[in-house]
Amino acid sequence: MSHTWTGGHSTPVLCAGVSSESEHVVATGAEGGDLTLWTHDGSPVSQLHLSADDDDVTCVAFSPSTPCMLYASHGRTVSALDTRNLKTAVSELTDLGEEEINALSVSESGALLAAADDSGAVRVVDLQLEKVIRTLRKHDNICSSVTFRPHRPQSLVSAGLDMQVMLWSLPKVRPLWTYSLQDTQEEDACPQRAGQMFNPPLAHCVDVASCGNVFACAAEDGFVHLLRVSEDSRLRERGMFKAHSQGASQAHFISFLSHPYWLATGGNDGLVALWDLSEDALVANERKRKSRKKKPKARAKAVSEVQHQKQQMSGEEAEAGSASCSSETCGKTAPKQSFNHGEKVNWVCPAVLKGKPSLIVTDQSSSPSVYSLDEL
Repeated sequence: MSHTWTGGHSTPVLCAGVSSESEHVVATGAEGGDLTLWTHDGSPVSQLHLSADDDDVTCVAFSPSTPCMLYASHGRTVSALDTRNLKTAVSELTDLGEEEINALSVSESGALLAAADDSGAVRVVDLQLEKVIRTLRKHDNICSSVTFRPHRPQSLVSAGLDMQVMLWSLPKVRPLWTYSLQDTQEEDACPQRAGQMFNPPLAHCVDVASCGNVFACAAEDGFVHLLRVSEDSRLRERGMFKAHSQGASQAHFISFLSHPYWLATGGNDGLVALWDLSEDALVANERKRKSRKKKPKARAKAVSEVQHQKQQMSGEEAEAGSASCSSETCGKTAPKQSFNHGEKVNWVCPAVLKGKPSLIVTDQSSSPSVYSLDEL
C-alpha cells in the first residue's frame, strides 16, 4: 500500500514539501537541522545541514512562482535555497522569528513569505527587499500554522495553540476576525461518554481550498474544523467532523483530484485519511454560491418580479447570519480512503509523483512514506 524513501535522513523527518511539476523535486526537513532533496522516485539527490546549532528544520515551502526557490525554517531563521545548487543558502533571514518558527507560507506571486512562531506572532517578509513589512500579533499562545489564501495575495489565515483561527488582511495589523474553535466544540460536539478524556481544540494546522473561501483546521480534539467565508471575507459558516481518535495534526486540501474539496488528514492515532467534502453542507453552500455567480444577470422575461425577489431573498438568507452551523458532526462523515500508518504523523504532503496522485507522510522515523491515491 505504501513504500518508504530511505537514505536521506538519520533523524525523524518533521516536514515535507513539493515543487511544481516541472521541477520534480521533493524536500524534507528533519530534527537536528538536516534538509534533503529527493527525486519523485524517492532517490535522495542532495543534502544540506542548515543549522550550526542543530536546530530542527520545522517547515519547508517552495515558491509557487519560482519552483527552484525553497524556504526552510530552523530555529528563528529562514534559509532561502536554490534547489539547483544546494551547497549553500542563497540568503538567510536571521532572527526572523521572535522564538522558534513553526510554519511558512509563500504567496502565489512569490513576493511575500509569512512565518509563524512560538511567540504567537506572524511576520510577513518582502522577499525582494528581504525585509519584514508586517508583524501580526494577536495569538495568545504558539502560532502553529499560517497560509496565504489562493487568489488573494494580501490575505492569510493563521491558527494557534490558543484555539483561535484568524483571518488577516495585510494592509491592517489586526485580524479581520478571530474565531475560537471552542465555540464550535461546545455547540456542535457529540455528548461525551462517562470517563472519556477531553482534549481541547488546540489548532495544529490550517489550510485553504483552491477557491479561497473554505478553510480546514486540524485540532487536538481529533476534529477537523471547517470555516467558510463570503467574497467580502466575512465568516459565514462553520462546522466540524471527527477525523481522528487522538489529536489531528495535519489537514491539507488536494488540488489535483476530481474536485478541489478533497482533504488529507493525519493524526496522533497513526491514521492517514482522505475525505470528500464536496457534499458537506458548508462546502455545498460555497459551490452553490459560485454557481449562482456564474449565471448571467439577465433573466428570462417569463420570470416575474416577485419570483426574482424571492430568489434574491433566498440567496441572502443562505448568506445571512454570523458563522451559522451547517455541518453534521456526530459520526456522519466517513473517510473515502484511510491508511493505518501506525506512527504518529508529523506531516502530510499531497503530491503528483511521476504522474500519479500521492501522499507523502512523515513520522518519528527517518524515512518518509508514500501512499498512492490512484483508487480515488
